[in-house]
Amino acid sequence: MQKLFSIIESPLHPDFSALYKRLNIEESKFSSMRKAIAALKTQAPDLVVAEFMYGYGNNYAGVNVCNLDVFLYSLQKYSASSRIIVLVEKREYQYVEKLAALFPLHAVLQYPVRQQDIEPCLISSVESGG
Repeated sequence: MQKLFSIIESPLHPDFSALYKRLNIEESKFSSMRKAIAALKTQAPDLVVAEFMYGYGNNYAGVNVCNLDVFLYSLQKYSASSRIIVLVEKREYQYVEKLAALFPLHAVLQYPVRQQDIEPCLISSVESGG
């Protein structure tokens, strides 16, 4: 059974729990990056579904591009083979390439994300064994 981390930081994040269950994917939900990073120390996800929020100005000043940086650096340490599916708003889509330059992204899906948008990404990951 594949393990998936859903990192839900905004109301835009769709609830795909029924889809995950149907595809035999075990979902763990986290309401913050801090909680997801803590969980990495005890369990390695095969998949991560998280929202991309670009760091305009002071939010992620310096080396960080967005809200996902610190989590993805930790993910490299604890579970480098995990596949990342990023959900992003249209106005921030242009900035995802900055994140993709630092980390391999399995898929980038623009809101509104529907079940039929994410399902092929999940199936390709499950079929390849993680």
